[in-house]
Amino acid sequence: MQETEKSKFINSVLGPIDINTLGFTLSHEHVLTASAGLGISYPKLIDKNDLISRATKEFIKLKSSGIDSIIDVTTMDLGRDVEILREVSINSHVNIICATGTWRDIPRSFWYLEPSQIAALYIDEINKGIDQTQIKAGIIKVANDSEGITKEGEIILKSASITCKETGVPISTHSYARDKVGLDQIRIFNSENIDINKVYIGHSNDSTDVDYLEDIIQSGAWLGLDRLPGRNPDWKKRADVTFQLINRGLEDKIMLGHDWNYKSLISNLSEQERQSTNPEGFLFIKNKFIPLLQSMGVSEKSIRKIMIHNPRNFFS
Repeated sequence: MQETEKSKFINSVLGPIDINTLGFTLSHEHVLTASAGLGISYPKLIDKNDLISRATKEFIKLKSSGIDSIIDVTTMDLGRDVEILREVSINSHVNIICATGTWRDIPRSFWYLEPSQIAALYIDEINKGIDQTQIKAGIIKVANDSEGITKEGEIILKSASITCKETGVPISTHSYARDKVGLDQIRIFNSENIDINKVYIGHSNDSTDVDYLEDIIQSGAWLGLDRLPGRNPDWKKRADVTFQLINRGLEDKIMLGHDWNYKSLISNLSEQERQSTNPEGFLFIKNKFIPLLQSMGVSEKSIRKIMIHNPRNFFS
């Protein structure tokens, strides 16, 4: 991260960008999800040129529809390929912020390292580049699911905390909202004395407990309502929860995303079945969710705050 008197810059896959150019931003997405090293060891499983070509066409549609930026929170253990992201961004003119950190498939070798050792790896991916490229991470990803915060999961949270304090780069979490794991994550971050305003608790709209969601915001963290359309609860119930939060005056700390994967090699559904669950893809929020919120009485000012101003403020 770099800062001037007038602007703040964050890392994108094409280099530093002014936060004021983020525009309409989807807060939690994936171009490709796979497994660590899969594209290198078994390249037949991923036709990179075809993926770049098809994803570029999709992202050109996003740009023409008014989507300016996506936060791609794919980590090394989730099959991150920053060169694919760079090519898609170059060709589509959509800003892509990529991630350091670790998802749920924590490398076993990390289980036996100190948080400071792992943090040093993350910091290098922010300051120097990822996978021997000059593409630098602009977000730190962590994940804790239904198992809660395991011993190795806590190591990753502490590693992310060190990285955040050292670089100023914010943290985006995968959480298991049904068991209120987001609050457990916040407790660890607080114990590590990081600025909770730099923490985004993801997948929070898997819960319909509005009091729990408000507790996350009241802690100082950002609330990621980033599983859309979702299944259980369905997207209309998720819209109702979003509406309730806005009515409580909490819109200043909310961001929206889909957790959509343009290409996934970790889904138990066929590609056709997966696409049928969300034919709109990255345009679902634009085409379906926002119109429903507006029909419920949410103002254009509130929509702009959630989709444009809040992502900018999160990174600032």
